[in-house]
Amino acid sequence: MIVCIAEKPSVARDIARIIGATSSHDGYMEGNGFQVTWTFGHLCTLKEPNDYTPMWKSWSLTSLPMIPDRFGIKLIDDQGIKKQFAIIEGLMQKAERIVNCGDAGQEGELIQRWVMQKAGAKCPVSRLWISSMTDEAIREGFQNLKDQQDYQPLYMAGLSRAIGDWLLGMNCTRLYTLKYGQNRQVLSIGRVQTPTLALIVNRQKEIDNFKPEPYWVLATVYRDTTFTATKGKFTSKEEGEQAFKTIEGKPFTVTKVEKKEGKEQPPQLYDLTSLQVDCNRKFGYSAEMTLNLIQALYERKFTTYPRVDTQYLSDDIYPKCPQTLNGLYQTNFGGVAPYAPIIKPIGGKPLKKSKRVFDSSKVTDHHAIIPTGVIPQNLSDAERNVFDLVARRFIGVFLPDCKFSTTTVLGEVRSVATESQPTEQTVEFKATGKEILDPGWRVCLPQSKKKVNDDEDEKKLDDEERTLPTFAKGESGDHKPTLTEKMTTPPPYYTEATLLRAMETAGKFVEDETLRAAMKENGIGRPSSRASIIETLFKRHYIRRERKRLVATPTGIELIDLIREELLKSCELTGIWEKKLRDIEHQKYDASLFIQELKQQVTDIVHDVMCDPTNRRITITSAEDEKKKGKKKPKDDTQ
Repeated sequence: MIVCIAEKPSVARDIARIIGATSSHDGYMEGNGFQVTWTFGHLCTLKEPNDYTPMWKSWSLTSLPMIPDRFGIKLIDDQGIKKQFAIIEGLMQKAERIVNCGDAGQEGELIQRWVMQKAGAKCPVSRLWISSMTDEAIREGFQNLKDQQDYQPLYMAGLSRAIGDWLLGMNCTRLYTLKYGQNRQVLSIGRVQTPTLALIVNRQKEIDNFKPEPYWVLATVYRDTTFTATKGKFTSKEEGEQAFKTIEGKPFTVTKVEKKEGKEQPPQLYDLTSLQVDCNRKFGYSAEMTLNLIQALYERKFTTYPRVDTQYLSDDIYPKCPQTLNGLYQTNFGGVAPYAPIIKPIGGKPLKKSKRVFDSSKVTDHHAIIPTGVIPQNLSDAERNVFDLVARRFIGVFLPDCKFSTTTVLGEVRSVATESQPTEQTVEFKATGKEILDPGWRVCLPQSKKKVNDDEDEKKLDDEERTLPTFAKGESGDHKPTLTEKMTTPPPYYTEATLLRAMETAGKFVEDETLRAAMKENGIGRPSSRASIIETLFKRHYIRRERKRLVATPTGIELIDLIREELLKSCELTGIWEKKLRDIEHQKYDASLFIQELKQQVTDIVHDVMCDPTNRRITITSAEDEKKKGKKKPKDDTQ
């Protein structure tokens, strides 16, 4: 018998149907020479400290650092998991071959390898590697099964990540809790969560320490169009008032009218982070909610594998795109076919093939998130919102560039020399406008946008796209000048959207140039883990939500202040890790060396904290405190 093991029962059922394993049994399906079983995500985990020695069961500073000679795995203590594992173990002991059908990624590889190890599987293993759950993709995958050994580097990278997180998390969490936590709250420390918290805390300190300063803006309205002085801001009121007096009562003259035509390319396809960013901005969905929604769409065959960090497709996808577009053309929601009108103009013609979309060199394990062409049925409102974004982004890459013209109008007000002001003075002004000549791909943009809160980017877009009246060089007339006092503003609080972007581009916070370049590919954490990291910060009461803003609690702020080891709270540590883990995956770095370096790093951290002579303690923020804070009405904030 060939035993196939999938990551979820629903995935196993789809695979079983395609390969003919139609007879149901307790914990597996059978037929046509196959037995198809499943896990429920992780069945196994790394052993806990007390599994290695009873000395590590109780939390004690004297037992740190905890560094096992050899790491082991164990079953998660759950009756349902134990029952399913016993079934899997029985099947694998008798199997002539196993097909690993886990999710095609680092985590999926780790989940199934650990189960096979725990079950003592001895037979040869093949790997099913697919990017979507359509019937066609599953059939193709089984016709092209890979050797499990091809994915050994992927497994070693996943294992190294898990061991590294155990070493740092277990030791540093106990260390900081015992040293500073008043024995009342666990102070969770993690390779990704701590630098992420530091980003929020540092931004909040910038806001708290910000001192607003006044400045003055000189503008004038000519023919119902606002022109702004090109000099920019006046830092003193006297200077602004002097400029205002210079132009008051003098005619405004248009000195230059310039029109430039330009093109705007379609946005690139979605990776997971850009999809989470858009869903947070447009619908207010958390990163975790978006991940769950797109995962559900994937498992129901409507979209491709979601946990990706590329916005490109491999070249072999191009021939399949007309079929995908045809599925979207036929898609119907409540009697309306939303995509048919925008697909119709390109139907039956060769599709545009852009290097910004199709580039095999930019695709490793998986390509960008796209629809599969399977017509979606019975979607919830939230699922439909996410599918709609993915569908429109996919259609857009085959449509023409948007053509627009940008109009720049320059004008001036010139003062005549007088006895009190012997020299002639000129104040220059500028107005810009943008006019869409041919919308091109922009027909894909939804007609109405649901806004959870005002979005500065959308406001800016509206300003840029205003159409100006027709002006002629040399024309002149009356105008109404204004001098407006404004205040400098602090940087905005992070939202989930802007935090996800900061995690993705965390390299800009790193000083070391080589490391910064490496982090262009990595950022903090993996796309698939960033949502759970943000949720962990909420659960630990390190941060809270105020509308869309992410605000650090006193506990979160004090924890970051307390950590003296800059590497623990900087983007640098996770950047170093991500680079090395990627190198392990590509066989450019040794996994055992990575673990050895971490053991030494953890030992050094423990020593340094134990030597802290201060008696510092952290304010404890409870769930009750969070509820009270949440009831307070936050200040109006549109950032």
